[in-house]
Amino acid sequence: MKQLSLDNLRTFVSVIELGGYAKAGELLGRSQPAISLQIKKLEEQTGRKLFTKVGQRHLPSPDGNWLYPKAKEMLAMNDAIFRSLNPAPLSGRLRLGIPNEFASTLLPGLIGEFSKRYPDVSLEVTSALSRDLLAPARRNSFDLILALVNPKQQTDGQRVIEDDMVWVGDPSHSLVGDNISLVLAPDGCMYRSRVIEQLKQQTRAWKIAYTNADLSGLVAAIQEGLGITALARSSMPSQLTVLQHPYLPRLGTVDICLFNQDTQHPVVSKTLADFIRSRLTG
Repeated sequence: MKQLSLDNLRTFVSVIELGGYAKAGELLGRSQPAISLQIKKLEEQTGRKLFTKVGQRHLPSPDGNWLYPKAKEMLAMNDAIFRSLNPAPLSGRLRLGIPNEFASTLLPGLIGEFSKRYPDVSLEVTSALSRDLLAPARRNSFDLILALVNPKQQTDGQRVIEDDMVWVGDPSHSLVGDNISLVLAPDGCMYRSRVIEQLKQQTRAWKIAYTNADLSGLVAAIQEGLGITALARSSMPSQLTVLQHPYLPRLGTVDICLFNQDTQHPVVSKTLADFIRSRLTG
């Protein structure tokens, strides 16, 4: 059975697209006589005249025009097979925006594992409140954003999980007294808003004893006995515990979403998004 040479087909396609043997030779790194010989072999294999010379240009004959799209399909399939079997290493710079609490809990292990697997990717991470990461004036500064969203809020992000918002504290301290002492992030934090909203519906007294935008600062204050806080269950540090007390109202749930921005490195961005998704749901 006859078999077409893919190398000859690639030369044939290059001659058509570049309009001549010389330019095809420059692209493929071959001399003009070598290009001419490949086309001649292909014409012998097919039994058809594939080009007509007009001046200095080689224009495809009717048979050449018939073969051209089929040759492109064969080359595309060949190239796709090799790309799948031998994927190019990921490289590029990726700007990730992530909430403060996940920067302390999710990020350390994730960065280490991702960097080992894709050492040519430069990861630039910014941690801030979800509201600030998604602000229109700042959002385009990132390629990928992980953010907290209220369950009823319309969003263009992809929900990774719906997580419980829970009360957390240090079990070595008296957790809930007559006056509930709170350790919270600043205004604009979803946890702070949800906590205050729910406590205002209770009769139990409460106060904000300490404010800090950084989770490590909140954890330190909690371990010193300054109060309790609220977090998404998946972002809770290991040194704290979930609190259940009749004085503490239920806080509901929160959506943890990924926002893929327009980026120069869509494959890298998708790979990191899949990485984060597997860590949150695994």
